[in-house]
Amino acid sequence: MALSVLENIKPIFKTKCPIVVYPSSGTGAWEAALVNTLSPGDKVLMFETGQFATLWRNLAVDLGLEVDFIESDWRHGVDANVIESKLKEDSAQNIKAVCAVHNETSSGIASDIAAVRKAIDQAKHNALLMVDSISSLGSLDYRHDDWGVDVTIAGSQKGLMLPPGLGFNAISDKALKACETATMPKAYWRWDAMLENNKNGFFPFTPATNLLYGLGEAIKMFEEEGLENTFARHARLAEAARRAVKAWGLEIVCANPAEYSNVVTAVFTPEGHDADAFRGIVLERFNMSLGNGLGKLAGKAFRIGHLGDFNELMLAGTLSGVEMGLAAAKIPHQKGGISAALAHLVDE
Repeated sequence: MALSVLENIKPIFKTKCPIVVYPSSGTGAWEAALVNTLSPGDKVLMFETGQFATLWRNLAVDLGLEVDFIESDWRHGVDANVIESKLKEDSAQNIKAVCAVHNETSSGIASDIAAVRKAIDQAKHNALLMVDSISSLGSLDYRHDDWGVDVTIAGSQKGLMLPPGLGFNAISDKALKACETATMPKAYWRWDAMLENNKNGFFPFTPATNLLYGLGEAIKMFEEEGLENTFARHARLAEAARRAVKAWGLEIVCANPAEYSNVVTAVFTPEGHDADAFRGIVLERFNMSLGNGLGKLAGKAFRIGHLGDFNELMLAGTLSGVEMGLAAAKIPHQKGGISAALAHLVDE
């Protein structure tokens, strides 16, 4: 079973590289990526796209790494031009890794990872590229090999349609080479022990067996639908959600349409209206839980998820709950969001 899962998940990452699976959340997979490739005091370059990029930064600092954290407004994705400039300034090649979040769940922003890879190459820099695909894998087109990613971090609880509990690292040859000289303390997170045991379908410690069985079923679901069809479905549902938001006259947190996430749409409530109070009304009146605003967006935004095993009727129900909630909470809005969404779904 383990041999099958470890091999058959590779097409979802679009890689031929080895993938290790830990009984962990995505946070554990973040740590595994850093401690297996870096040494204490190493410098890493990170970009602030939202709450999860910030949490990854905090973890890196706690591990004793020197973090150059490029600040942003939580409304834009990773700026590849800034990455390139920073790397060109680093003539001594002190920056050992560039870390980016592909899909920032807190702000509904999907960054252009291919552009980040190009920026690193244009700067002629040797930094590793590490990418958090925790909320994008299986929902957005992700290309570990084509984009030259050295470590892809993923988790089971989003596009892979499982409960939390599995953390993934897809590992390039360059990252494996870096692992040979990395001196960051590690025990549970060691790649070498995992890879050696995985050769025979085993693990160096107790695996999350029930979740691995579930992962096998999730892989079959992707195979049945077809991965590109899965991405197209997410794009169609996400566009319908965005059309509803715009018809209501509300503002999407992501400011650049080219960076709209097909996983989640974060929406500002109008000035003077608390997003959490609105969410509370929706939960109490219609038994529907909307995502809360995190970090800088706390109380200012709510989030509509549209990922995983999700279809048109589920989205229509979700958007109906939002529109009824807006009316119940007396939040200024225009009617017609549901009609705009349904018209898109029918046309598509």
